[in-house]
Amino acid sequence: LVSEKLPPERGKTIEIVVPSLPNGVVSEGRLLALLDLPAERTKTRGVVLLLHGLGGSSRRLGLRRMAFSLLQAGFAVLRLNLRGADPGRRLAGGTYAAECNSDLVPVIIRARRICDLLGKQVDGLKGALPLFGAGISLGGTILLNACLQKKYAFKKNKPILDGLVCTSSPLDLGACSASIERPRNKVYQRWLLQRLVRQTLEDPFGINDLEKEFLFLRSKSNSPKTIRGFDATITAPRWGYKNVDHYYSEASPLFKLGRNYSSLPPILFLQALDDPWVPAEGVQKLTEIIHSLPSSRLKVILTRNGGHNGFHGTEGCWGDDLVSRWLTKLVSDGFSSS
Repeated sequence: LVSEKLPPERGKTIEIVVPSLPNGVVSEGRLLALLDLPAERTKTRGVVLLLHGLGGSSRRLGLRRMAFSLLQAGFAVLRLNLRGADPGRRLAGGTYAAECNSDLVPVIIRARRICDLLGKQVDGLKGALPLFGAGISLGGTILLNACLQKKYAFKKNKPILDGLVCTSSPLDLGACSASIERPRNKVYQRWLLQRLVRQTLEDPFGINDLEKEFLFLRSKSNSPKTIRGFDATITAPRWGYKNVDHYYSEASPLFKLGRNYSSLPPILFLQALDDPWVPAEGVQKLTEIIHSLPSSRLKVILTRNGGHNGFHGTEGCWGDDLVSRWLTKLVSDGFSSS
């Protein structure tokens, strides 16, 4: 077994104002982020916006472990709690979705300001630090969806991020939902649903009657049994989708990657063939798309083993080390916003 010893939590708390949800029922709120700074600030390589997966938060071990690896490599890290996630549950109503750009864009704008401020402290740097993204599971999907929206491009037609890493991230939400419903994943799906339902019911701004009936008041036999059921009643309506199929189609980045390629920064996709929850077929289809594109801005690493964000070796998590090394290379290759 690999030791998971991490330093005590020391992230600086930052609150970011986000608008009301598309359905107009949930009003504006704030998202809670934690900013971790490297030991030698005058040598900071860049800022990494780090996102957790479904049911997660900035407190999750995998996220903190990746943040620590990035800090050791000289990056500042902004760990975001998405709408509804602890420890920021009290600050915003509603819950997040795989495509929640209206929440993410204000966060990226704030992160760019942090890049400006920290850049002034770096020896010999003229301009701002680059801003990268790294997402675990659904966190990667959320960041990728933001990059795919051309209207959110950064200044001078630059991508909204200077680089992105997606680790075990769903590219086809429908296929992922179906995979989680397989009998072998029954315990995991129950655990994940319990987390999602708890986050929803703990909403300090309340939930509507239909949501209460679905989550609370019906008999246990009619309570949500699948992620798809939760998305159909909670996620899709809150984010303005017609139904769950519409949500899965519109929020699945695989179906947009080819036609919106020009808006993308360099991206690394890390996926395992034996991932029990996110099918590897999505990344395999992406590989076919990449072959038809004009350059190699997108890179896929597909491993035989690794499960879901479980890229461990005898000396630690090699997946975290890979993320740090890949982003470090982007810096040395000159991918920056300056």
